[in-house]
Amino acid sequence: MTDRPRILVVDDDPSLCRLMEMRLEASGYAPTTCESGERALAELERQPADALITDLRMEGMDGLALFDAVRERWPALPVIILTAHGSIQDAVEATRRGVHEFLTKPFDPPELLEQLAKALLARGGQTSDTAREAGRRHGLVTRSPRMEEVLERALLVADSDANVLIQGASGSGKELVARAIHAHSPRAEGPFVPVNCGAIPETLLESELFGHVRGAFTGADRDRAGLFRDADGGTLFLDEIGDMPAQLQVKLLRALQEQVIRPVGGRDPIPINVRVLSATHRDLETARADGSFREDLYFRLAVVTLALPPLTERREDIPLLARHFLAEATRRHGRTVEDLSPEAIEVLVQADWPGNVRQLQNVIEQCVALSTSEILPERLVRQALNQDQEPAIPTLAEAREAFERDYLIRLLKLTEGNVSQAARIAGRNRTEFYRLLSRHHLQVADFKAPTDPEGDG
Repeated sequence: MTDRPRILVVDDDPSLCRLMEMRLEASGYAPTTCESGERALAELERQPADALITDLRMEGMDGLALFDAVRERWPALPVIILTAHGSIQDAVEATRRGVHEFLTKPFDPPELLEQLAKALLARGGQTSDTAREAGRRHGLVTRSPRMEEVLERALLVADSDANVLIQGASGSGKELVARAIHAHSPRAEGPFVPVNCGAIPETLLESELFGHVRGAFTGADRDRAGLFRDADGGTLFLDEIGDMPAQLQVKLLRALQEQVIRPVGGRDPIPINVRVLSATHRDLETARADGSFREDLYFRLAVVTLALPPLTERREDIPLLARHFLAEATRRHGRTVEDLSPEAIEVLVQADWPGNVRQLQNVIEQCVALSTSEILPERLVRQALNQDQEPAIPTLAEAREAFERDYLIRLLKLTEGNVSQAARIAGRNRTEFYRLLSRHHLQVADFKAPTDPEGDG
């Protein structure tokens, strides 16, 4: 594993790619070259980069189209565009869309290296390797490009004091991300105080958060500081914030706006110095729309939003996580289990994971506790999963068939059953298109608009 920043160079001129590769290697970088935008996207999926340098004019996907695709998928990746066909309009358009720098060919090597250094600095000084290692130190074991991007964004925002909302399904690692943000923030020496808003009764949650004075209610025989004051100078992590009762949402909003709290039964405001990180598995956009979650509080909490993918969308992490949890469990239980069998790994990779990473950890824990051999067998994994199901990953033929059917349905819906139009979009003649519909047992009449029963099919 290299500690040099990884730079991806994209140009359809092989000689320029080679020249760029030599210059970057001589300057201490680890370059990779691609001759098309499409190949560059595939390379980024395979291995994250720390910066991208691309030509503007290329066959197929040009530099700006590549930038748009990168910004959609890896928004923190800085992009430098080079071109021999540059214009002021191109440069303005590129910088307006967020390109780090626009340079003309023949490029000046010192200027390129200077802009590359600035791009990496603006990214937060974190390379893909250092981000990965930071993640490992906080239990975020990953090689998934999607998780790498989340982690890198988390480390970028860690330096600020902005409130962060972490969204993701239960068990996907939201608290681990929150702890990583805290650990890399200027508040790292202060406390990290987690609280599950959905696990505390509404009648007690206000007191837990804001504290109370003696005699405020029955049983309050002494003053209590509350979690906001416990977290003073550090970070308060509000897990399952979407479950917070409406009345407390108002009080939380006031505390965040005014940076003061009022204990239950108290009169005097108490100043606080707390960064708030929050998390939820709920769709807060829908909750805002139906009024169950305050819009003003949402925007106060979600200055930055991080979305964690479920485990089924980062299956490349499953073997890595399984072995990580195996090592932890063997130490905890004093066992000598060394690895999982290839068949056991295959079962894990193909399984459905409604409980996400937490469920995977529990499965490995159970297998280690019941294992009598040095290699975890497939049988134990299937028992732990209570699994008698078809693999969650289809074969290539099944996936191609499903995609083709979904594509045809989408076209028919889009064109409201207009076969001529649908066939033109698909790049097929009507006879071929009807043959495809027949193979997938699709009836054109099912997609006709009610106001146009005749259509053209």
